[in-house]
Amino acid sequence: MSKIAIVTDSNSGISQERAKEMGIFVLPMPFLINGKEHLDGIDLFPAEFYEYLKQDADVSTSQPSPESVTALWDKVLEEYDEIVHIPMSSGLSGSCQTAKMLAEDYDGKVEVVNNQRVSVTMVHAVMDAQKLIADGNSAAKIRQILEKEALQSSIYITVTTLKYLRKGGRITPAVAALGTVLRLKPVLQIQGERLDSFAKVRTMHAAKQVMLDAMHKDMDTRFAGCRMRLAIAHTNNQEAAMEFKKEVEAEFPGVGEILVDELSLSVACHIGDGSLAIACSKVVE
Repeated sequence: MSKIAIVTDSNSGISQERAKEMGIFVLPMPFLINGKEHLDGIDLFPAEFYEYLKQDADVSTSQPSPESVTALWDKVLEEYDEIVHIPMSSGLSGSCQTAKMLAEDYDGKVEVVNNQRVSVTMVHAVMDAQKLIADGNSAAKIRQILEKEALQSSIYITVTTLKYLRKGGRITPAVAALGTVLRLKPVLQIQGERLDSFAKVRTMHAAKQVMLDAMHKDMDTRFAGCRMRLAIAHTNNQEAAMEFKKEVEAEFPGVGEILVDELSLSVACHIGDGSLAIACSKVVE
């Protein structure tokens, strides 16, 4: 039986330390901050990242170089026979397509999964891959299964400021100005390839209720009869996330352990700090 490794990238929000605990490998994503490159989890960590945002630094995401991708794969293949590589959704980054092209030179030893996930739902995909490895599946079979289940997840996010959505061009300056005056809190959704607007409310309480209602609807329709994982995520908002977890546990009794995690910095870059999110993913059987 082949010895299979799991590689993901830091768009998952998995730190290098946590990756070691999980027995996986994480490719650090580059960020450009005031024109200087930093690597997520190597020389850029959440506390200083949010400080850069607070200082209104020029922050943008970038793709890892092809050399950094293949260097990690080459190192991993010194110990493993095959790799299941799980990058961020192809609709949110070009790194997935780049990885697929690079994998063509690896004679089937690297299977790149385009499973349309980001942040905490990528963590769920990694967990599914670990189970599939334990069940004796090949890397190619794992890719097929994860891609088949690619869109079986949802994320709903509420943000506390419109500033970063405006900077990223996702809303116009006029809409941002009006929303700020009216104190609107948008609820966003990530369904596979897109970050889209979902609803607009005026209080955090209302935003949380909108997210809970949306998750109930998903559970009762799209995922009816499926075994699901739930997660709470946030950007620099741990205390509020833990409180939200209690509300979610009351709303969804019996769903099992609910992961609480930080949204990856690649998401935080576009929405700022103070956000809350709820996510679900179908458990791959």
